[in-house]
Amino acid sequence: MSILFTAPADNSNYWFPKLYFQDPKTKLFEAVGNGGLLVYYQNRGNGDVANGGTGLKAFPPGFKMLTGNPTARSKKYTPGEGSQAELRERAIAWACLRYTTSNPGYEGYGFPTTDCEAGFNARLHMPACWDGVNLDSPDHISHTAFLSGLDNGACPSTHPVYFMKLFYEVTWDVHEFASRWNPAVDKWPFVYATGDPTGYSWHGDFQNGWDINTLQTAIDKCNNKNDDTGNGVAEACPYFNVKTATLSNQCKISAVINEQTEGVLSRLPG
Repeated sequence: MSILFTAPADNSNYWFPKLYFQDPKTKLFEAVGNGGLLVYYQNRGNGDVANGGTGLKAFPPGFKMLTGNPTARSKKYTPGEGSQAELRERAIAWACLRYTTSNPGYEGYGFPTTDCEAGFNARLHMPACWDGVNLDSPDHISHTAFLSGLDNGACPSTHPVYFMKLFYEVTWDVHEFASRWNPAVDKWPFVYATGDPTGYSWHGDFQNGWDINTLQTAIDKCNNKNDDTGNGVAEACPYFNVKTATLSNQCKISAVINEQTEGVLSRLPG
């Protein structure tokens, strides 16, 4: 598994919806803070050399993909059934972290029902299989597919190209609002920016901006069990000029739409 923090050769766009607290009394919305997005680049699937395959491929220029379903409000498939639709549902999950208390943590789909004192950790598995032709598709999904085991396994014959598997992780500070709702009385008072109070619409986007040669060289040469690249240390890969998070956080993009997204809101943005 490789964990990539910040590399100038990567100008990709990684996107996920914001989480908002909706006050049970006032019905107003407030953005929930998070610790930033962690993107894991994982060597997975039968195509990986370590699994006996011919090697994983870098994303091609202009490639885009999505995981999750922004319109979903419930689960429809039996977990483990293994169809691409079921894998897509299973690709979104969370952990309610409670290790700062004596309360046991738990995992699931949708949304939790309690405070998560150490954070609400939301996760996304990206598809790792490509049809080898289309950089995108009308639904942003059908040109890609999930590995048969979601986190590992085979690509379907319709999508024979194996990519590095992306895994997103965001931890939201829902505990900041714990004094303002009562789990015994109130439903979980958080919604995604999609307007979803169920949590099933959790999803993420990827738009490739990599220097393709750099990424392919790193895939081929920086997963060595004999050095720290095999332990996911991006700095150990000589093909990456890794920058600090402090420096990277100075890079900002001006808003395309002038709307309020922070503070106390009477309605969700968009």
